[in-house]
Amino acid sequence: MSASAVHSLWTSAVDPIAKIDAPKIEYAQLAPTLIVVGAAVLGILIEGFVPRKSRYYAQLFVSSVALVAAFAAVVALAADGYGTTKAGIAAMGAIAVDGPALFLQGTILLTALVGLFTFAERRLDPQVHGNRVDSFAAQASSVPGSDGEKKAVKAGFTTTEVFPLLLFAVAGMLVFPAANDLLTLFVALEVLSLPLYLLCALARRKRLISQEAAVKYFLLGSFASAFLLFGIALLYGYAGSMSYATIAQVVDGTIAEVDPALVNTMGNDVLLLVGSGLLIMGLLFKVGAVPFHMWTPDVYQGAPTPVTGLMAAATKVAAFGALLRVLYVLLPGLRWDWRPVMWAVAIITMLGGAIIAITQTDIKRLLAYSAISHAGFILAGVIATTPEGISSVLFYLAAYSFVTIGAFAVVTLVRDAGGEATHLSKWAGLGRRSPLVAAVFAVFLLAFAGIPLTSGFAGKFAVFKAAAEGGAVPLVVVGVIASAIAAFFYIRVIVLMFFSEPKPEGPTVAVPSPLTMMAIGMGVAVTVVLGVAPQYFLELAGNAGVFVR
Repeated sequence: MSASAVHSLWTSAVDPIAKIDAPKIEYAQLAPTLIVVGAAVLGILIEGFVPRKSRYYAQLFVSSVALVAAFAAVVALAADGYGTTKAGIAAMGAIAVDGPALFLQGTILLTALVGLFTFAERRLDPQVHGNRVDSFAAQASSVPGSDGEKKAVKAGFTTTEVFPLLLFAVAGMLVFPAANDLLTLFVALEVLSLPLYLLCALARRKRLISQEAAVKYFLLGSFASAFLLFGIALLYGYAGSMSYATIAQVVDGTIAEVDPALVNTMGNDVLLLVGSGLLIMGLLFKVGAVPFHMWTPDVYQGAPTPVTGLMAAATKVAAFGALLRVLYVLLPGLRWDWRPVMWAVAIITMLGGAIIAITQTDIKRLLAYSAISHAGFILAGVIATTPEGISSVLFYLAAYSFVTIGAFAVVTLVRDAGGEATHLSKWAGLGRRSPLVAAVFAVFLLAFAGIPLTSGFAGKFAVFKAAAEGGAVPLVVVGVIASAIAAFFYIRVIVLMFFSEPKPEGPTVAVPSPLTMMAIGMGVAVTVVLGVAPQYFLELAGNAGVFVR
């Protein structure tokens, strides 16, 4: 057959009238994410075109302005009613703009701004060759201990690429809890994870431990992403759609029309159960719930502390937001199947995190196991399956994220000759040597323990109340027991700081720049305000607690 005949066959087979519709994008509703992505791209251009001496200030300025502007955009959307009456689906069904999405995005942006201040800190380490240094490797591509690294340190190089990486991770986190179809969920997961894998490997000191942490996180994160992706494929096979609403309709049996090509596989419960199980598994990995928690202590310990703080706070907020939307919007019809599994996960997460934390001797590992047990407490609110459950989880995430980032900011201040002194024995007598720093850290620990008049108590009370009203009273009993176990090791650290003799060769407390002071100050302020007067914020979370379907 001649080429012209083939060409005529091909052109006649295509319907000339059928046109591909241009996508309809609501740019104003997506403004928070677009601002952050735009700033991240601008950050890459700064790396390419701005002289090395000016990059740090340019990047810090661009990143700060972007996060503040994005937060302002979230507030403007909420004020315009997009969290309540105008809530809807944007970007052709890909992204939900509703109360939970805006509340979580606001929390992520504020947490990221506080995290940015700890990233930019340059006064804690002594000057090297007359240059101020931060927590990150002078030249990430050089082999630890090599001549290349020594030359980079001597030349005063700094890895300012951490700022655009932070912004890309935050952009992924903003989309993750708002994703309204499975493909968007997966893309957001990758966009938030890949920059974090890199950031974990960039510690200036203890670089080999840092790189080991990054490799562990990358490998285990890749497995979790694969489980999630396989779950998405099975759910697509089950419902013939990626959209949360369509899949929920197929689960409920309320779908109006069925694609004839999918009649044979649609409604196959095996695909639904295995697919949703794999999907939830991928999300529980990001949350750090037992038994998908093994990466958490190693990565928290090895990563640069500012990165650990950001991951522990912002990533958890984004992951729980995504988990809530999947369970409440995508799989409400499977409630009787996923609730028993979540009960088991919540119980072993609360108890496992609390019990193993008792044996820890490193402050960052202790905070990592503390984060695991907190994931269990938050899951208790998720299991409630009531509007109060959603709002209690939103409030807990907001309260927890600021306490966490403040606590890790304090960890960066306690230093010895090798950098941060994270071994617990080094913290003995810190209250006598530096009463203010020890007192601030004690406030954060009391909030983690859930002592009254701290944000931790208000958060735990809200979550446990919602769980009890949702019929999960045994879970609340386990939660209270786990809280009591956890209180033991938090109080132990406070006793160590205030009632032990300081060692003569003990660590010093570095005087930070105003940036870290602001980060710690914001953490203390939020902890106290949410503890003493939580009502306004509980109502805010309550008003934001309705998912658009």
